Amino acid sequence: MCLTSIIAVRPDTYILKKQLGRLTHYAFDAVLLSCFLAGVKRSTGLTPSLKQDAFNERSELKRWVDNYLWVGEVVMDQSVALMSSSGYFERKR
Repeated sequence: MCLTSIIAVRPDTYILKKQLGRLTHYAFDAVLLSCFLAGVKRSTGLTPSLKQDAFNERSELKRWVDNYLWVGEVVMDQSVALMSSSGYFERKR
């Protein structure tokens, strides 16, 4: 069965798979950016400024940003733990 016959039979399924793939791609990119920010925080100590006065009216936004950065920290921790237990990586100082 070729792709055109699949689209002709179930175009809504193809569109749904395409949208789901795009959403997955954006989610992966967001986690990758969060991991990058976690790495910058670990190596330099720099972190986005989340001062309370800037988020007074938007406490929900502050909570979302905190959770987003937390995801990067967790993924970074798990990645480092996995790599340090693997024989493919070694620590050089």
